[in-house]
Amino acid sequence: MEKKIRYYINSFLIYSMIGFVIETSLKFFLFKGMNNGILYGPWIPVYGIGCVMIIIIMRFVFNRIKVPRWLKLVLVFLLSAIILTVAELLGGILIEKVFHKVFWDYRDMKFHIGPYISLEMALLWGAMSIVVIYIIKPIIDKVIEKIPSIITYLVLVAFSIDLVFTFLLR
Repeated sequence: MEKKIRYYINSFLIYSMIGFVIETSLKFFLFKGMNNGILYGPWIPVYGIGCVMIIIIMRFVFNRIKVPRWLKLVLVFLLSAIILTVAELLGGILIEKVFHKVFWDYRDMKFHIGPYISLEMALLWGAMSIVVIYIIKPIIDKVIEKIPSIITYLVLVAFSIDLVFTFLLR
């Protein structure tokens, strides 16, 4: 049981860090005014939460039903697009309520629904989930197997301290 919990903690932390790298790169190269996270450290939790949710749901769904590979891809795309769009909506609302800031606004996109979600981004989340589940996750899983427990707990403590400071100082 502890190994499974550590797997999800490590997944959350790693995907949060990957999200930070992606958003920092986007900010540096493409979108100069873009915000890249609410925390001080190198992580954006919405990516970690989203990826862990997708991993858990995919395991739950695909361990119960057997479907052809093409249908599995379609289901991953659709379920991920919906789940991650809802997560993005809830994250946007939560950040605005807690920190009184808007960190992303999709109202300039053609098919937006309010400031926090759009069809364009939902399609991107669906496509990226296929990349994560079928290409990135197998690599990350091999890395996670090699992470000693102490490293997991030290990074989790650092993340927790960052979370506390973020809430106290913003």
